[in-house]
Amino acid sequence: MPHEVQGVVSLAKGEPTQLASVLVPDPGPGEALVQVQACGVCHTDLHYREGGINDDFPFLLGHEASGIVESVGSGVTGVAPGDFVILNWRAVCGRCRACARGEPWYCFATFNAAQPMTLKDGTPLSPALGIGAFAEKTLVHAGQCTKVDPAVSPAVAGLLGCGVMAGIGAAINTGGVRRGQTVAVIGCGGVGCAAIAGARLAGAAKIVAVDVDDRKLATALRIGATHSVNSRATDAVQAIRDLTGGFGADVVIEAVGRPETYEQAFYARDLAGTVVLVGVPTPEMRLDLPLLDLFSRGGSLKSSWYGDCLPSRDFPMLVDLHLQGRLPLDAFVTETIELDDVESAFAAMSRGDVLRSVVVF
Repeated sequence: MPHEVQGVVSLAKGEPTQLASVLVPDPGPGEALVQVQACGVCHTDLHYREGGINDDFPFLLGHEASGIVESVGSGVTGVAPGDFVILNWRAVCGRCRACARGEPWYCFATFNAAQPMTLKDGTPLSPALGIGAFAEKTLVHAGQCTKVDPAVSPAVAGLLGCGVMAGIGAAINTGGVRRGQTVAVIGCGGVGCAAIAGARLAGAAKIVAVDVDDRKLATALRIGATHSVNSRATDAVQAIRDLTGGFGADVVIEAVGRPETYEQAFYARDLAGTVVLVGVPTPEMRLDLPLLDLFSRGGSLKSSWYGDCLPSRDFPMLVDLHLQGRLPLDAFVTETIELDDVESAFAAMSRGDVLRSVVVF
């Protein structure tokens, strides 16, 4: 029998979300039923509501989640009922060409649950990023469950499922920040601040936070930035160069996803430095740079998708570092809210009032 739970759904493009009864099947082969304990409110959920991802309405929103495995289907060996897990949207296949060459974080054939969750009338729901965790229970592929130390707060743990992992991974995995390097982060929302935390964790000597909002810059300094630049009042490129001996930063992480800020990142890096794009652009955006500058400045221009993470490797490690007091993941939880407060959380996020609102069940 399916489980009837309350969930936050988006029925049509641009319309406010609403609470609805959702039917969640028992797990089939390779699947896991998870009792959700916490789920962060991410910009990606708002993109789904606005039709910015695709038009597969209605959506069951929510994807930055943690919870307890309630039951598993046949063939599942990696997790068991009672395990505390973080949900991820990159369940690697282990067989595609990326996995075969030892780079599973680029997996081209990731898994989701085969069975749909539905509204009470049987209408299939599209779960955000294959998860759909703004609900009391959700059905996922077992590979989307990563077991971690249950001592961690569920509200903190769930954030590794998307935004915080994207930022930390952009610094450590994609950017390859090393001890003693200089790093600049343009855009200090949740992902940008996570990139700052990752750069600090990697041992960067100087971390420059850039934003147009002094509130966000203050948060960035608390999380680990050594310097801040308000680019509304100051030329960001020149400021970053001035703070790095005139050279530019070794690694510049662009966490906005706009051509203007990407161009700043490009020119704010040192010769042979690295630019990492982790901010998500929209389809109509274009970039115009002199080809000679691309050639003459050398270095690397990279994009970071989900922080190039491997959940089975990175989630337990980052949770352990947090529990040791070496990674302030709790600083990203601005507020905890109820399930019916998601729409208000979208508004607070759009105003820049929060790093993360987290639904706690």
